[in-house]
Amino acid sequence: MKKFLNDPKNFVDEMLEGIYLANPEVTYVNDDKRCYVKTNPKKGKVGIATGGGSGHLPLFLGYVGEGMLDGTAVGGVFQSPSAEQMLEVTKHIDQGAGVLYIYGNYTGDIINFDMATELSDLEDITVKSVVGNDDVASSVVGEEHKRRGVAGIFFLYKAAGAAAEEGMSLDEVVRVTEKAKERTRTIGVALSSCTIPEVGKPSFEIGADEMEIGMGIHGENGISRKKLTPADPLIDEMMAKIYAEQDYKAGDDVAVLVNGLGATPLEELYILFRRVSQLMSERNINVKHVWVGEFATSMEMAGASVSVLHLNAELDRLMGAKANTPFFKHFAK
Repeated sequence: MKKFLNDPKNFVDEMLEGIYLANPEVTYVNDDKRCYVKTNPKKGKVGIATGGGSGHLPLFLGYVGEGMLDGTAVGGVFQSPSAEQMLEVTKHIDQGAGVLYIYGNYTGDIINFDMATELSDLEDITVKSVVGNDDVASSVVGEEHKRRGVAGIFFLYKAAGAAAEEGMSLDEVVRVTEKAKERTRTIGVALSSCTIPEVGKPSFEIGADEMEIGMGIHGENGISRKKLTPADPLIDEMMAKIYAEQDYKAGDDVAVLVNGLGATPLEELYILFRRVSQLMSERNINVKHVWVGEFATSMEMAGASVSVLHLNAELDRLMGAKANTPFFKHFAK
């Protein structure tokens, strides 16, 4: 294991200390660095919270800021935060209009967020949840409730954050976020493993000339392992899975997110987006919003994912709204 760290047991907390030192607009509550919140929450606005395991930056921590999230709790690498940590975040970000939880479809997160919801109810805080499940590779059509939440959760954060910033009620923010969820699909591909610092060795083995389509962001099994192919036919295969599930018509608008998993050069991500754009153009689909970079990583895993959000007028407006966080900045169009 070759990493820049001190004691692996301190990996998460020392990472958090660095983020706080670099970004005074975020802070922590209850003397717990893993309860990460905006320094000055906005009075009267619906609070938006997320959470999950560390090891996915900028996912979770990176999207707390203006126009997106108000707080998050993180656990150890690939480990859920506790219900008590989520409660502390919830108490801080509730400004009288209720709180929306947005999190991925993983057993530990579901258990702890459900418990945090119950604890929040005892504090007279109204909490509702939207669970991201955009990974088309992790279950079949008709059983979407079994699918993992991966990089497409970014679109949910963006929609919910912008809606809350506009002053929408909790029910309206939930409606918008559910609409973004229904219209988002993601598929990924991995080229290498990652190493959890406290474990000290790769999480799985994959051949030097192999790739695995559909692998999850924690190393969960994908749908096929095969020899590495050129970028264009790879994207053709991945996009066929997304096209099969969304009823895109000529003239429709979409947002596209090409996400690196931690060790893929930005140059390669743009090669992948190039082919996605070509395929969209062939169908006369308009790519209205594009994000290419690292948005939901898996430590130093080499690989990428493609997420597509099928826009309507409302989602188009919300995707274009201003956002300003330590890891993500977007100027209103």
